[in-house]
Amino acid sequence: MMMSEYLGYSINRWARAISIRLSDEWDGNTIENKEDVKMLQEVLEESLKMNVEGCKKLIGSSIIEDDYFDSNL
Repeated sequence: MMMSEYLGYSINRWARAISIRLSDEWDGNTIENKEDVKMLQEVLEESLKMNVEGCKKLIGSSIIEDDYFDSNL
């Protein structure tokens, strides 16, 4: 099975970065809700991995920059 890539990075890597960003910035991200934040991140990541086209739509939007990995090395 060939791993899908977009802009030189695997969809799995994009999915992880997007899910971390969204869960980190979620209003419910508090000390008391750390387990929920982790659960949200995991669910988002798995969902984005399964929806490659949806994941690609978020890249280059206000959700995550298309040069995210270049600026976060």
